[in-house]
Amino acid sequence: MTGFLKIAGNYTDWNVYRKSVIICDVTEMFIRRALPKGSRTIDQMRQAARSCKQNIVEGISDNTISAEMCIRLLGVARGSIRELREDYADYLRQNNCETWPLDDRRTQAVRRYSYQHYDPADYVEKCRNRSDETVANIMLTLIYQMDAMLAKVLKAIEQDFIKQGGVKEAMANARRKNRGY
Repeated sequence: MTGFLKIAGNYTDWNVYRKSVIICDVTEMFIRRALPKGSRTIDQMRQAARSCKQNIVEGISDNTISAEMCIRLLGVARGSIRELREDYADYLRQNNCETWPLDDRRTQAVRRYSYQHYDPADYVEKCRNRSDETVANIMLTLIYQMDAMLAKVLKAIEQDFIKQGGVKEAMANARRKNRGY
């Protein structure tokens, strides 16, 4: 008998999850040092970063039984990361800081580095030695990557659903096959 569950596996190996941990950890370091104590933005940024990471975990896990729930949770993760992007952009604008253009050599350097490096502690350490303006720009670059990664994951789940159907269809097919029809 063939099983019908698509067990998601270890989400900690997924690059989209690993990048969300980096964003969460660097955001925590950033808000502790760059934002004034008691600022409502601290809670907002912390929650947005955490929500992105946690919804990725839950969405990937829930994909075992519900593509719909997975898509919904990854959509929430995407909304949260976009909210965090706005907070970093607001920080730069409101503090009269430069926002690096997409084709800037610094943006490109962050993009190249982040394709192969996924250790959150490494990012936190490197960002500790940089200005708040630089860290905010690094985070914007990583967040744009995260947004694109989530879009790709959502498209892949959509295509998988179109090709293979959902768990209810798989359950019915497995039951029919077991019965011999």
